[in-house]
Amino acid sequence: MTSQAAARSAFDEPVETPPARWVAALVLLNLGVMAGWFGPIQVLLAQQADRIAAAEPGGMSKELLLAVVLFTGATVSMFANPVWGAFSDRTTSRLGRRVPWVLGGVVLGAASLLLLSVAEGPVLMVLAWSLVQLALNAAWAGGVAAVPDQVPVERRGLIGGLVAIAGTVGVLVGIKIAELTGSIAQGYLVIALVMLALSVPYLAGSRDVPLPDDHVLEPLDWRTLLRSLWVSPREHPDFAWAWLTRLLVNLGNWIALNYLYYFLTDGLGYGDDDATARLGLLVLVYGVATVATTVLVGHWSDRVGRRKVFVIWSGVLIGASSLVLGLWQAWPGALLAAVVLGAGFGVYQAVDFALITQVLPGAVDRAKDLGVINIAAALPQVLAPAIAGLILVVVRELGGSVATHGDAWSLGYGVVYVVGFAFCVLGSVFVTRIRSVR
Repeated sequence: MTSQAAARSAFDEPVETPPARWVAALVLLNLGVMAGWFGPIQVLLAQQADRIAAAEPGGMSKELLLAVVLFTGATVSMFANPVWGAFSDRTTSRLGRRVPWVLGGVVLGAASLLLLSVAEGPVLMVLAWSLVQLALNAAWAGGVAAVPDQVPVERRGLIGGLVAIAGTVGVLVGIKIAELTGSIAQGYLVIALVMLALSVPYLAGSRDVPLPDDHVLEPLDWRTLLRSLWVSPREHPDFAWAWLTRLLVNLGNWIALNYLYYFLTDGLGYGDDDATARLGLLVLVYGVATVATTVLVGHWSDRVGRRKVFVIWSGVLIGASSLVLGLWQAWPGALLAAVVLGAGFGVYQAVDFALITQVLPGAVDRAKDLGVINIAAALPQVLAPAIAGLILVVVRELGGSVATHGDAWSLGYGVVYVVGFAFCVLGSVFVTRIRSVR
């Protein structure tokens, strides 16, 4: 392959749809990475924090330890993704720009999960989970950049939807592995092996193209790297609006989700075991609704050549699920909210990703810029618990003086979910400011 041909393949907008086997391999890769993330987040880390806290009386409580672990990991994730993306964009390996980071990410991620499995103290647990986040963000940065690298614009809704489904199924797979294995250590081991196995098809047939030999790379130091993470809103306004809308919609979504377990126990009065079972059912309903809408609407968006209308109304749907929880605080309301949230988030994942790939500042820095966009998805995971927790504490304290305990909790959750609704709607409104995409 000549340097000129390689340059066109590496930097120009793709015009040929990749074969089905490549799409399937990319879907499996994302499924494995999501299982590696969310199996620990949803089940194993909480169990491990409980065990470590019980073994160290007088130390951190399980709630505080879990909060520290998740906060540290989310902070690492927020910055690691764009940094690995920047390195990926500049990689000159014969394997291509993306494959080395996918390979290194899943291997180091699996090793970090094994380290986490033997963590018996808070320090090692925090360190190991941070390494998991660091590694899996490298794999994710390389894998997600493959879509704008190799998929034409008119097919990104469909293929983005398939990748989004992989994420949803990966979450369910990770949770189920964590639930079914006999111990915390076995859970981490099985998840690590599944993640490695699911990455093999993509690594063997990535179709990744290396940078041309004559491509000149500017010197990169840490100061230059940090400056590159700033994408000027004045020069790239559509990118800035897309970043802000993703931040607001994800903030509304996470505000609604973070305290769902406590909503079932403290708000609706279910016991721990009953609440856990009901939460599992809500996750299943949410997953089915997500899968049912993602590919269908992603393909529809490709057919009509429009993105904004789908992103706008999916954000409203996500917000509406919060409004249902806030106004109808009962089990049927929670079930309805799960259906609405799944449908809205399925559409959002597929079409918003396609929209984002169309407002990237340039092809040279695709992975880095997608990492910058990912900050808008990771930052709400840090902010949402603080916002929701503050609302609940303030409303409980103020409302407790004039209402019963149950009424104060009901009012608190009502305010939390109305605030989530407001963030989602505001994010949807700002989508209209994007000019370069229909």
